[in-house]
Amino acid sequence: MAEPSPILSADRPLVVGKARVESVGERDTAWTRLIFVYLACATSWLIVGTLIGVYLSIKFTAPDVDHVPWLSFGRLRPVHTNTVFWGWTSLAMIALVLYVVPKTSQRRLYSFPLAWISLALINLAVVIGGLCLMGGINNGGQEYREYIWPVMAIFASGVVLTAYNLIRTIADRGVEEIYISNWYIMGGFLWTSVLVTIAYLPFYQQNGISETVIQGYYMHNAVGMWFTPIVLGLTYYFLPKLLNKPIYSYSLGVLAFWTQMVFYTMIGGHHFVFAPTPWWLQTVAIIFSVGMIVTLAAGTGNFLLTMKGSGRTIARSYSLPFILAGVIGYFLWSAQGTLEALRSLNLVWHFTNYTVAHSHLTMYGFVVFLIWGGIYGLLPRMTGREPSHLLAGVHFWFALLGYFIYTFALMVGGTLQGVSWILNAPFIESVRLMAPFWLWRAVGGAMMFLSHLIFAYNLWRMRPLRLERTMPVAQMGALA
Repeated sequence: MAEPSPILSADRPLVVGKARVESVGERDTAWTRLIFVYLACATSWLIVGTLIGVYLSIKFTAPDVDHVPWLSFGRLRPVHTNTVFWGWTSLAMIALVLYVVPKTSQRRLYSFPLAWISLALINLAVVIGGLCLMGGINNGGQEYREYIWPVMAIFASGVVLTAYNLIRTIADRGVEEIYISNWYIMGGFLWTSVLVTIAYLPFYQQNGISETVIQGYYMHNAVGMWFTPIVLGLTYYFLPKLLNKPIYSYSLGVLAFWTQMVFYTMIGGHHFVFAPTPWWLQTVAIIFSVGMIVTLAAGTGNFLLTMKGSGRTIARSYSLPFILAGVIGYFLWSAQGTLEALRSLNLVWHFTNYTVAHSHLTMYGFVVFLIWGGIYGLLPRMTGREPSHLLAGVHFWFALLGYFIYTFALMVGGTLQGVSWILNAPFIESVRLMAPFWLWRAVGGAMMFLSHLIFAYNLWRMRPLRLERTMPVAQMGALA
């Protein structure tokens, strides 16, 4: 009788097993519950926001799918972007921040009531903002600041309260130095508080030119001075923690921090190259965009050198692959932004679908992947409950391949679109040539959305249970 093949053996697992995290070590159930509720709210907005995104991608291939005014592309598109920006990504980052800052400060969070109020304010802003946008009430065609000022004031109040909560926690820290994570995190919170104020003050935005200059400043810094520094700060905590080794160079982290603060704040003008804005402002934005290579090299090099020699650990983890993909995406897609700032390339790509691809590469392939890595690394340590290892892998590959299909289709199509405009071809020709690329955009977007449903299920798997139900009696006695 033939011996059974080891490849087809019934005992062979479907996937390589992943290492389990250490047992739950957090006795502060109020803290665990706070962070989980933040993540649950964030994930709910992820599902809502990206479901709208999938529907919008279908509209490109079937524009007559509906004729309802509040479902029109012009109204739904800002609902999609603002929901995933302020609802999903912001709340998910804040959830992780509420863990990292107390941990690195060796102090309990200053005020739990303030954290709950902040959560309520941000959720309220996203709900009211979304309803207003669908009803046609907006701040004009100004990307990422479509919310009218009363709505954005609610969101800003939540951010300011969180910043105050974190400042008080850090001020009462139990260690002398402020860890590098908290430099980035507080830099993001403080800069964003100023940024939103500048963006919504009306008195110096009296004409199209001044409004355009402020829009470039706000639009780029909303990404680069809110999401970018905070997720990098979180990575400076989670990466050494998950690898069980120190960060490669504290000095490189400081260099990347200060060059981020100097260079990034001045590059918003490259969104309006060849616009009737001052030529010198555009040139400064281009020069500072090139300067960002220093920041990218210092930050990415620091992370990759920390990972050096840890290939087996990364392969055995279900959280570290997300962080690895996010770190690589940080360098590649941010460097792509530098290339787009150059006048010769901007001439081809600006106003095309290429810029849509770029925004998804940075926000999704960099920011969101680092957030997912942090969540998968954090929650099991707080709740003692792990996600499905198989589904975590499915989540990773569906999200990765989905956003590759989505963005590469738009990059190729966007380049052809720009070339057709330069050749003075009829505009409708650029619409026709984009049709197959828009179909692939919908396919990639659907894969991304499916990965979000899987992530939502895994988050539910990692939910905290009552302490007495999740820990043995002997362990409970040890923690008492």
